[in-house]
Amino acid sequence: MNAQLPTTDKMKPVRPRDAASLVLIDNESAEPRILMGKRHAKMKFIPDAFVFPGGKLDPHDHVAEAATPLNADQSLSLTGAGNAKTKALAMAAVRETYEETGYLLAEQGDVGPTTGDTWNEFRDLGLAPALHHISFMARAITPRQSPIRFHARFFQAPKSALTGTLKGSGELTDLDWYPLSEALKLPIIDVTEFILTELKNAEKGYPRVSPPLYCYLNNKPRVLEPKPR
Repeated sequence: MNAQLPTTDKMKPVRPRDAASLVLIDNESAEPRILMGKRHAKMKFIPDAFVFPGGKLDPHDHVAEAATPLNADQSLSLTGAGNAKTKALAMAAVRETYEETGYLLAEQGDVGPTTGDTWNEFRDLGLAPALHHISFMARAITPRQSPIRFHARFFQAPKSALTGTLKGSGELTDLDWYPLSEALKLPIIDVTEFILTELKNAEKGYPRVSPPLYCYLNNKPRVLEPKPR
């Protein structure tokens, strides 16, 4: 069941804001389970829809240091950003996941001189993001007609790399590990359905050669497959 992205024809297109999500996968069961939560009904952007942990790129994410780097991979050239920004997006995905779920994708390390409440917590714990567990999945750009737009990058990581206990911050409700087949039946938007379908295809042995771009042309969804640089 799909929720609808807000659209309007009465305003000039707004510039998409950079965002990142972390798709966490539990492969210890017969069927993969995905961590998802439901956005509150009062939220302006896709209320009542189930989503992956994630959010907007924050200026502090550019300054924060990781315990381990992203794995060198041609797919990283398909994030629509340079190396430094791609790292910052991965850092944002880790930060947002901790804020929204309580889970840490981190190892012993120093986040450096960056500020912000969450990065200060990482510093106090003596931890920094372990980016080597992350791989890039896809990116998506909200329709031009939407009054709230995002250029979202989707990363994935295994549950086995996480530490901490699931404890929502209140931003997402009904946080849980949903079997992939059940996740596809939740109230989700088309982009989320696309990501879950990508996971389903990969499980069946049909992964994409390179991470796709989910976008909209003439307000209709379109999947593009850019080639690595």
